[in-house]
Amino acid sequence: MKKYTDTGKKDTRSGFGDGLTELGKKNEDVVALCADLTGSLKMDDFKKNHPERFFQVGIAEANMIGMAAGMTIGGKIPFTGTFANFSTGRVYDQIRQSVAYSGKNVKICASHAGLTLGEDGATHQILEDIGLMKMLPGMTVINTCDYNQTKAATIAIADYEGPVYLRFGRPKVANFTPEDQNFQIGKAVLLQEGADVTIIATGHLVWEALQAAETLFEKGIHAEVINIHTIKPLDDEAILKSVKKTGCVVTAEEHNFLGGLGESVARLLSTQHPAPQELIATQDTFGESGTPEQLMDKYGLNASAIVNAVNKVIARK
Repeated sequence: MKKYTDTGKKDTRSGFGDGLTELGKKNEDVVALCADLTGSLKMDDFKKNHPERFFQVGIAEANMIGMAAGMTIGGKIPFTGTFANFSTGRVYDQIRQSVAYSGKNVKICASHAGLTLGEDGATHQILEDIGLMKMLPGMTVINTCDYNQTKAATIAIADYEGPVYLRFGRPKVANFTPEDQNFQIGKAVLLQEGADVTIIATGHLVWEALQAAETLFEKGIHAEVINIHTIKPLDDEAILKSVKKTGCVVTAEEHNFLGGLGESVARLLSTQHPAPQELIATQDTFGESGTPEQLMDKYGLNASAIVNAVNKVIARK
């Protein structure tokens, strides 16, 4: 069994900030806009190094999206930055009309997504943003798992023509993907091979899936683990290949089961290759205040919950 090592916990938002800083040095068309959360989004270095390409719009997220859409007409590549709740729910009309419908090359970068925002509570813990964004025609949706992958994704989307939603988080989490990885939009990453069950995870749940796979291995269950960083477009080929081999699947995400990764996988399997599936996700509920660890435990978004789901789905084969 392949072992993965946490090289030192880092927050994924710092991966975004460092990726943006690197982009600023090599691509003069990259501009950054922030809605009064420069420090939280780790955009300080870009602001310091490229003040003429940084725009602090204040607490005016709708205006930020409109400005970003306009900048693309002149050939700029705008990266907008604020919390996921404010990046999607608060400005959905502007994203739909000015970015998605118009096909503008805007990169909507959203930090503090999901329950792991923690103590700020339900008003800030958006758990429906993936669903909101993947339903928009032409919108690419990316949800990264660690610092290295977030940095690589930030750099990669600058070269991609079209609107992108890049989702990442607040807390320091395991950093285990390669520093020099080649991030390919729309391509799943096979982390662990196995023949008994497929575990498809995204975001912070990828590390939990790997921990679950180790526990299952000790019990004689060989899990195949797939990292889905791009939820739209989904890597249908990789998912179908794995599930045809294992015969069952568990999906894991820090998001509502309605509208998330699990739903996309269920749609694919129902039309291409029906198989038993269990979904690790929040169950049509809002979050609450607490530490990230407390919340992930209470809402069943951890390695232990994945192990239980695997046992359940294998029994259904």
